[in-house]
Amino acid sequence: MKTSCDIIIRPIITEASMQGLADKKYTFEVAKTANKVEIKKAVEEIFKVKVLDVNTIKVNSKPKRLGVHMGSTSEWKKAIVTLTADSKTIEFFDGMM
Repeated sequence: MKTSCDIIIRPIITEASMQGLADKKYTFEVAKTANKVEIKKAVEEIFKVKVLDVNTIKVNSKPKRLGVHMGSTSEWKKAIVTLTADSKTIEFFDGMM
């Protein structure tokens, strides 16, 4: 059985994701096998907020080169979580705006 901490891997801190904070949209890297219902329950449990919607995106690998060696970045899954209007904000992101 997966715990909430196994589902939510890390927050995504980029310029694009920071623009969504005004609309209560938060971006996280999540487990590849997690579905939207599991992500919603995990965010609600960890951060004690109410989730309105979850959008997931599969980020494909890209080819990379280091000298003569060829490789690729790893595939991962991204979730954009929208909170309800009456929900409090996630405190972790408050100091970054």
